[in-house]
Amino acid sequence: MILNKNNKSDAVPRHVGIIMDGNGRWAEQRNLSRGEGHKHGADVIEPVMDCAIELGIEAVSFSAFSVENWARPVTEVKGLWELLEYFFSTKLDIIKSKNIQIRHSGSLSRLPSSTKKIIHRAVEETKGNKKTILNFCVNYGGRQEIVRAVNEWAASAKPGEKISEKKLVKYLYTSGLPELDLLIRTSGEYRISNFLLWQLAYAELYFTDVLWPDFGPAELREAVNEFQKRERRYGGL
Repeated sequence: MILNKNNKSDAVPRHVGIIMDGNGRWAEQRNLSRGEGHKHGADVIEPVMDCAIELGIEAVSFSAFSVENWARPVTEVKGLWELLEYFFSTKLDIIKSKNIQIRHSGSLSRLPSSTKKIIHRAVEETKGNKKTILNFCVNYGGRQEIVRAVNEWAASAKPGEKISEKKLVKYLYTSGLPELDLLIRTSGEYRISNFLLWQLAYAELYFTDVLWPDFGPAELREAVNEFQKRERRYGGL
């Protein structure tokens, strides 16, 4: 399928996580508002997903809004909800036509009712689609996900029952998705930022200086190319 004759493996990552970072800096460099940066960042999602489909990637999880993002200015947070609603209202039919399934990872608490409604609609109307999965992590935190999963398991556990990795995974937001193979973070930052902490156990990490609004199919291919050069041993030899 791709990419480099010197690859150690021609395997394509089944599940890719992306921390979309750099919208604000991209806007500042162009004397635009941070809101304009977020809008341009949202426009990148469609071509990246087209490339993911072409490469055969089964699922892409985007860090769209973290629990820590509530600390941002109220006007920016409000603008992000409006942008999310705009994205789904303008892109949902296109997403459906491409046979993409939308999933949501995160808590719907605190979200505006209109945002909750459009997320529910997008998930419901695409649940039968099979081409690939577009997983929006909205109001999401990795630590919070694990705590939630433990509590939900404990509420259903039998007396004396012990938890296991296999049991816990069923209560994660990402239950049913392939194991995370590759995490991409844009904008030159080298942090995980509380994203998919459980899922990252054996994922390959890829960091790029490219700001998210400038990230596209070529950059995704480059990341997958690098992934294919890695030798994944999962703790073995």
